[in-house]
Amino acid sequence: MTDTAGTGTDLNRLRELNSLSVVKALRGNPPMTVTELSASTGLSRPSADVMVKSLVGDGWATVVEPTGNSVVGRPPRRYQFRADAGHVLGVDVGGHKILTMLADLDGTVVHSARIAVTPEADPATRLAAMDAVITDCLAGAAMSGDDLWAISVGVTGPVDETGRTTLFTPLPGWTSVNPAEHLGARFAAPILVENDCKLAAVAERWHGVAQDADDIVYLMAGMRTGAGLILDGALRRGYGGAAGEIGALRQVRWLNAPNHLQNCPGLPDTVTTDDAAAWVFSAARAGDKAAKAAVRGYVRDLAVGTAALVLTLDPQIVVVGGGYSRSADVLLAPLERELRRLCLRLPEIRASTLADEGVALGALRLALDEVDHRLFGTGLSAPLPPRRQ
Repeated sequence: MTDTAGTGTDLNRLRELNSLSVVKALRGNPPMTVTELSASTGLSRPSADVMVKSLVGDGWATVVEPTGNSVVGRPPRRYQFRADAGHVLGVDVGGHKILTMLADLDGTVVHSARIAVTPEADPATRLAAMDAVITDCLAGAAMSGDDLWAISVGVTGPVDETGRTTLFTPLPGWTSVNPAEHLGARFAAPILVENDCKLAAVAERWHGVAQDADDIVYLMAGMRTGAGLILDGALRRGYGGAAGEIGALRQVRWLNAPNHLQNCPGLPDTVTTDDAAAWVFSAARAGDKAAKAAVRGYVRDLAVGTAALVLTLDPQIVVVGGGYSRSADVLLAPLERELRRLCLRLPEIRASTLADEGVALGALRLALDEVDHRLFGTGLSAPLPPRRQ
């Protein structure tokens, strides 16, 4: 332990650091006794006792009273992090839906809401839908915007340092939109904006099928194809936010890969473009030759860009997510065969289990990281949400 015989500033700083160590020990763990906190933090038992009682007084921790009777005396008190001291919001602004998730400071989702939008919606319509679904989510949890500590928004297309998608986005007119500025007029909380594929990759490592890996390529396989990259456990954005946008290279063939499914011979006229892939995957599963050929064509195109990323990054895992991941039983085996043919080393290929919630979950994780950075990185003030200046 460092020498405490310094200035008052040194003592205050040491107290802050000790408080932070106790909070970090409590957060995300079952209730702990003072003895357990002492062992976890390296603090003496008297110091751990003083720190945790102070945290209870400040609102960061609660006391879990012992239950039942003991023949050898009263069981020791246990202390628990107050995850409900604050909340964060994750928003997925997609082509067909807008999904919001509200979570406490442990990342437990307490409420969610969604609304359907059309891919052709103009910016004003999409922003109005986003505002409405956020309002619904907060109302469903009996909260207001003042209860939010951070908001993170996932959007389609590479996001620059201003939070805008100025390079490319399939959402009509969205390059003119500044989501952080729009939401900043309504909320005092810090607002982050990130690419949807990148957030989905973050979600896979946090709560998905890649929790055991530090080097991950995430593929968003659907009517749009994209990628998110996790290297050495960290999300990689690139200098201008466009890391993983290998589909912009036309020779990679990601842009037109879904055409194999949408133009499958035998596709009924009654099946819409949005439903074509599901019909083809179902037919391929049943043994239809034309459908199986369409799947092979799609997989060959998907494998070209995937192989380029695998050869460049050498990931431990490739996660296949997006709408087409629901048909992983049809896609993964042929994709593995193609990658085995193209790559020097074949990574493990896994199908996402997060359905269409990956982007919103990744947004929650990004918002929680922002809270950690702002509140737990340099000091520990009382648990109050950010206020306007």
